[in-house]
Amino acid sequence: MGLSVSLSNALSGMNATQKGLEVLSRNIANAGSPGYNRQSLVLTDRNSASGSYVNSIGVQRAFVSALQIQYGQGVSSLGYADLRASFLATIEQTLGKPGDVGSLGETYQNFENSLQALITSPDDYATRASVVSNAQSLVETLNRTTDTIQGLRQETEGQLASSVSDLNRMLSSLEQINGQLRDFSTQDSGRNSLLDERDRLVSQISELVDARVQYRPDDTVALTTTSGLGLIDNGATRFEFQGVGALNASSQFSFDANENGVGTLSAITPSGYVVNVVEQGMVRSGRIGALIEMRDNTLVELQRQIDDIAATLAQSLSSVNTQGTSVAGPPDGFSLDLANMQSGNDFTINYSVGSVEQTVRVVRVDDLTKLPMDYTTTNGERVIGLDFNSGIGAVATALNSALGTSITVTNPSGTNLQIVDDGALNNSNINALSSKTTSSANQGAGLALNLFTDQSSASFTNSLDGNGQLTGFAGRISINEAILNNNELLVQYTSGGSLGDNSRAQTLLSQLENMNFSSNSATSSTSGSFRLNGNAQDMISQMLNYQGTAISSANSTRQTQELSLEAIGSRMADKYGVSIDEEMARLMELQNAYAASARIVSVVQELINTLMQI
Repeated sequence: MGLSVSLSNALSGMNATQKGLEVLSRNIANAGSPGYNRQSLVLTDRNSASGSYVNSIGVQRAFVSALQIQYGQGVSSLGYADLRASFLATIEQTLGKPGDVGSLGETYQNFENSLQALITSPDDYATRASVVSNAQSLVETLNRTTDTIQGLRQETEGQLASSVSDLNRMLSSLEQINGQLRDFSTQDSGRNSLLDERDRLVSQISELVDARVQYRPDDTVALTTTSGLGLIDNGATRFEFQGVGALNASSQFSFDANENGVGTLSAITPSGYVVNVVEQGMVRSGRIGALIEMRDNTLVELQRQIDDIAATLAQSLSSVNTQGTSVAGPPDGFSLDLANMQSGNDFTINYSVGSVEQTVRVVRVDDLTKLPMDYTTTNGERVIGLDFNSGIGAVATALNSALGTSITVTNPSGTNLQIVDDGALNNSNINALSSKTTSSANQGAGLALNLFTDQSSASFTNSLDGNGQLTGFAGRISINEAILNNNELLVQYTSGGSLGDNSRAQTLLSQLENMNFSSNSATSSTSGSFRLNGNAQDMISQMLNYQGTAISSANSTRQTQELSLEAIGSRMADKYGVSIDEEMARLMELQNAYAASARIVSVVQELINTLMQI
């Protein structure tokens, strides 16, 4: 090997070592920097007729696409779980736990205890005042819980607007990086920096939505959601969020744009196609997915449960249950006066045809847009909504049409309804007929009492008209103004009645403990459909248990996702991370290699000088 070859080899070695030092210095300078992937110099041996030498062909960036995809999915899942857990933590603080001072369960128990005390001392002013005070505390707890729920829903709208803005900015940046990566004239160091930024943006986007990434041979990426909505390909999709201002319990998502009461999230693809993201279920995870789910499902379901509890409290104390009067036959049956039926009130028919027991609940509905109404609940009860404004005769005619010929419904006089079996055929039998109406007077209308009322002391009848009286009732429930001004009404069910008479107090407590209700709608859960039912205390306990389980599950899911992402992060650190010890060891190797190459150059120089002197 000649001197020129030796010199060439030494110089190539020094050049490769110099580039290696540059890469090493970048690694050390960026050690610990989020999103930085370790780099290494790629060397190759070149052979020629006169010898062989080393040559650097580029800088390689540590990267495993499968690991990166797994990390993105983990980030998306954690973003979803973390947001849900943080919102539910606020709910937990608001609801409290059974027995906690100020919790809904404890406040209700105080109210029930004060009613028990009223039975013993109906003539004691302080005892009556305690009932009113505890009732007021119960009302304030329900009002405050509703305010918190709707406040959280309002917060989701604000966060959606902010998150959409961030998402658009990230997608735009990623689109620009895709364009730069298509230019292969960029030096390795600059290209690797672009790749680091690419992966950082993909992770940040994944935290917001359930992005699925495809890495292409030219290092560009394509992103879609799990539902197939393209986020970025030849261009970036742009998102738009249009809020609706303040939200309340009636502000709910609807597929009908005219009835939708919440903000809309749209995606505009590069081709100009507009997609309603919420309606089409295009985002199912990430923080944006969790915000949509919290706003339209979790918090709405909780509001319904709180409304059901408020309705149960009001109806338990104000309901007047009236049993039908037997009609001697044949045909046999019952008669019932429906004069006191208000919108939302109902009467129930229990009858059998053959050996099949049937229950039909007929609800007065004044809002004709809600009719026809005829459905069967999960408990097997048939519910029929009817218009009472045309008189009881029209109600009887409608029921005859709906129930068939096995029983006969008539309007013998005034507001009376009569239901009888098929007489001599002996195939049907009327077992019971009863109504549940709402007491509308504080005195002179029986022992029931409108203690808990709607706004302006309006009776709560559970009317279905308009948005329905039940929707948001927990935020409107209040104490009857007349009782606030005169707590003697808790005892005196007739004008001038004795304050020592505990009949009304006994009735109120008995109905509170023994009247059972059921939610109008079921709540979906991981274990199936869930519906509150029972008396007021049962419903409160069921709601607290349900929400407690949901909160615990959310916290557990978040912890699981954190551990899972931490494990992936550790693997990425092993694959991508910079080890200072390894880099320093590499530095020693490079220094020694550089010194060896420099020594060769020095020796060749000495030999050349010697030759020149000969």
